[in-house]
Amino acid sequence: MNKFDFLNITFIDIVDMFLVALLLFYAYRLVKGTVAINIFLGIVIFYVIWKLTDILNLDVLSNILGKFISVGFFALIVVFQQEIRKFLLLIGSTNFGSRRNVIRYFNFLNQDQGLLKLDLTSILSACNKMANEKTGAIIVFERENSLEFLKNTGDEANIEISAQILETIFFKNSPLHDGAIIVKNNFIKATRVVLPVSESTSIPTRFGLRHRAAIGVSEKTDAVVLVISEQTGKISYIKDGEFCKFKNIEELRRILTDDLSL
Repeated sequence: MNKFDFLNITFIDIVDMFLVALLLFYAYRLVKGTVAINIFLGIVIFYVIWKLTDILNLDVLSNILGKFISVGFFALIVVFQQEIRKFLLLIGSTNFGSRRNVIRYFNFLNQDQGLLKLDLTSILSACNKMANEKTGAIIVFERENSLEFLKNTGDEANIEISAQILETIFFKNSPLHDGAIIVKNNFIKATRVVLPVSESTSIPTRFGLRHRAAIGVSEKTDAVVLVISEQTGKISYIKDGEFCKFKNIEELRRILTDDLSL
């Protein structure tokens, strides 16, 4: 056998390596900033120690550690059950067959004229007013991933967007103000929605449960979220589990217009 056979790389090998790299990248993004990354490093260190004991012929210790390694697959499922659940939830909640999804990637026909465009002017006007009054709010914008699994945690609705409606929903004495709302196209599809709270350790302590919930849903789905702090009145825009900076309302409008493909 030629010792340089490993250099004979085919197109399939390249595709295989690319897919593995992509899988590792998304696995890293899934655990980045959480305690899971520390657990993963601990497992790697444990494995290195086991290999060292084997090399140094420390038979008793090597056998003990080897028993743990032999059940490593099942241990990984137990240790990373939350992260695995997030990954499966992300895949399962993706709406592959949605009309908008097809249009977005094969947009050679102008078929989306029937869709009611989102009234960003009303939304941002309401957010600006609520921010000045320090009224807390969470507005989740549904994109390609279906949020049906979240709508069931609140009250389903079908209310057309307006500044007055938003201000009424999040008014402090309103029965609907507690929780988030989900917006799709130009309609509020659910109110009082309970969002999954992010477990990321990188979130500054000054942010409370409202921001953690917004980060949580943006980690698990492709939804983008507007959050208004009840303490500071500051408007935050969250996407892919991270805060997106903007200087003013007009810049926020441009970002939202681009992200929501308006």
